Amino acid sequence: MFSDPRLLTLAAWWIGYFAVHSLLASHGIKRRLAACCPRLALRYRLFYTLTALVLILPPLHLLFTLSGPWLWRWEGWAGWVADLLGALAVVGFWISSRAYDLPVFFGLRPSRPIVTPETAAPLRFSPAHRFVRHPWYFFGLLWLWTRDMNPPRLVTAVLVTLYVPIGTWLEERKLLAELGEPYRAYRRRVPALFPLPWKYLRKDEVPGAESLNGPDHPGPG
Repeated sequence: MFSDPRLLTLAAWWIGYFAVHSLLASHGIKRRLAACCPRLALRYRLFYTLTALVLILPPLHLLFTLSGPWLWRWEGWAGWVADLLGALAVVGFWISSRAYDLPVFFGLRPSRPIVTPETAAPLRFSPAHRFVRHPWYFFGLLWLWTRDMNPPRLVTAVLVTLYVPIGTWLEERKLLAELGEPYRAYRRRVPALFPLPWKYLRKDEVPGAESLNGPDHPGPG
């Protein structure tokens, strides 16, 4: 079943997508562009978004067109729980997105490709940021693993799950370089991906750090 060449093609597309996604998000690429083409660098986020959109189309096409036997399906009360968790993931994703400057995130408004602690905006929190530093990744994984699974879905879920810690580590390096001590202090208090009962920010601790990403820090990615 998993030796199907189409599944191997799907896996290759996902791995290639993750590699290019991380490469284009790196400071090294951004510094080279800023040095040679400062004006184009202000639109780098738009280029990044469009490239990600184009490159994700082939694996998504394979994911939704390949078929296979159901490996497992959530049924009965488990189905209700899975659907509830999936719905909560979608709502959580939407609520946490309000902490980001989405026009800058998608490149619709020019921004500096590299932010430093001196130019970074203050930290801003959605409710979910009190419990995990990367709520989009958490809610994405929650939604992914509460779906019924066939072979192409499982290949996708496994590869995304394997990539998320790598992507998180790369993202954390950038955030520390860009935000400095405020983000370092935030890291000490809040887990990266999965909520822990003993590690979170109380509501009265949030106002002191007002913005996780301002005009020049669009958020994860």
